[in-house]
Amino acid sequence: NSADNMAPFRSWAVSWFGFTFSFFIWEVAAEFIMKCDELRLGQYRCEDPEINNVTQEPLGCTNSTAYAPCFPAPNITCKDYGGNEMLFNGTQVGFYKPITCRNVNGYSYKVAVALSLFLGWLGADRFYLGYPALGLLKFCTVGFCGIGSLIDFILISMQIVGPSDGSSYIIDYYGARLTRLSINNETFKKT
Repeated sequence: NSADNMAPFRSWAVSWFGFTFSFFIWEVAAEFIMKCDELRLGQYRCEDPEINNVTQEPLGCTNSTAYAPCFPAPNITCKDYGGNEMLFNGTQVGFYKPITCRNVNGYSYKVAVALSLFLGWLGADRFYLGYPALGLLKFCTVGFCGIGSLIDFILISMQIVGPSDGSSYIIDYYGARLTRLSINNETFKKT
């Protein structure tokens, strides 16, 4: 019977096909192990950054970026920041999450608002922020007869007028900060 003669060949072919297919799946799965920084929310936890008491910005802030260590959840397998595939236990650093930080040079927001409110008519706020010409003009005109002092108080309070060197105010890290939104080529959504 020819069907009985083909039985060993069929079982060998099925075994070979099964082995090849499972090897292919194993190779593909190995290539698709994601990096730890691509994990979904809830599959990792990041520590809060350590805050510098003087600048109120994260420690290690360079080029407007600081990094916080993140820990993948237990029994998650991913590639760590060095590219090594690991099975994590929840206490090992998997990646460092970038956090935006601001360039500060010692100008306090609270001091600027207080100077503007109480001594703005003498130009003290503008002297403090590094605008000596405007400070002198406000001093000589008694704050533009009070109108300039009121306008400066509003502009400084809303963080529209900042230090003359382009740096940001020192504001408590978890305090009320304004973030300016803008549209540029990177943020504009084409339809």
